[in-house]
Amino acid sequence: MKTFHLQIVTPDGLMFDGQAEKILVRTTEGDVGILSGHSDYVSPVATGLARITMENGDTKSAACSGGLLSVKGKVTRLVADTFEWAEDIDVERAKRAKDRAEKIMHTASEYEEKAAEIKLKRAITRINVVESIK
Repeated sequence: MKTFHLQIVTPDGLMFDGQAEKILVRTTEGDVGILSGHSDYVSPVATGLARITMENGDTKSAACSGGLLSVKGKVTRLVADTFEWAEDIDVERAKRAKDRAEKIMHTASEYEEKAAEIKLKRAITRINVVESIK
């Protein structure tokens, strides 16, 4: 299968820079898959599973939230607010974050509830990503 140049960047730095066969990422409009030769494209990224098929055919999963996905020429860039490879996710920490967010949502002001909802979504995504590779 043909490959394309993929860069994944977060505020913490470069997460990936190399060749890939495919990237699947959740955008605000739904899941989008990018293959080699894709037309130019830009979309905001939502919280969800990201799956990258590497040059050798192996697939890696990650929890991804926020940011922008762009395809320009032969380069695809994912600039994400957060991006964690499945093997780097601490599931117990994610479960604690989920529990905290759920508790806050029951007693919070509207602003606190919105922030807790975002944290809850991220925690659930992190847990689901790890469970998807088992």
